[in-house]
Amino acid sequence: MTGTLYIVATPIGNLEDMTFRAVNTLKDVDLIAAEDTRHSRKLLTHFGITTRLTSYYDHNQTLKGEQIIAALLQGKQVALISDAGTPCISDPGYQLVRDALAAGIKVVPIPGACAAVAALAMAGLPTNSFTFAGFPPNKEGKRRTFLAALASAHGTVVLYEAPHRVAATLADIAAVLGERRVVVARELTKRFEEALHGTAGQVRELMQDGRERGEVVLLIAPADEQSQQDTGSLPEEQLQQALRQGHSVKEAAALVAAVTGLPRRELYAQALLLK
Repeated sequence: MTGTLYIVATPIGNLEDMTFRAVNTLKDVDLIAAEDTRHSRKLLTHFGITTRLTSYYDHNQTLKGEQIIAALLQGKQVALISDAGTPCISDPGYQLVRDALAAGIKVVPIPGACAAVAALAMAGLPTNSFTFAGFPPNKEGKRRTFLAALASAHGTVVLYEAPHRVAATLADIAAVLGERRVVVARELTKRFEEALHGTAGQVRELMQDGRERGEVVLLIAPADEQSQQDTGSLPEEQLQQALRQGHSVKEAAALVAAVTGLPRRELYAQALLLK
């Protein structure tokens, strides 16, 4: 009999968000695979969990994944946890789950805290449909292209961002997506939890006031709110506006293609003429 791989969510800040089922699962398994064993040991000690720990993170996931799969095939029960929240959501784990399923191993989720869902619930933006896109690229050019591709996404867009890059990302949101409503949720479930509301420019000003610290979830209002303001504008006018905002020809074409659904190649050629 093969073992079971449990995907166990842990608190994103407040330890009281740990579920009874998560505690019992971590006590009962033979092995816990953790993103950072030093960080996770504090959590396990708090709940009196003495199960053996092993590391599993981005740079060792291939080797450790093979070892964990071997243990599961021998009948061991294994739990996967990340530093905070639900594993596999912008955290290591996808590769392990994929390989476990391919090997015929049962995978069981133990649900709990997830920063993206917690932020979405408190943001006051539409929740019937949303796009989770993880972390934007670090460099401005790639980040603007990434945002342009999300311009026509249905529902609210949910991003994670490092605190020291939030201001730059908000500036790019303003440049690429215009005056959409955004929410920056930071320090969720912790003492200084807060949500900052406004346009990207307004929230960027608020972030300058010592609020750059702490884990950040960034939410962007749906495309249809802004597109209502843009109704009737021609693709040529949209391309001109994008070029005036400093976008390259490629970025302008991608942005207008995302908003209008027109072929990117045709828009690129038109943008070249306008340039």
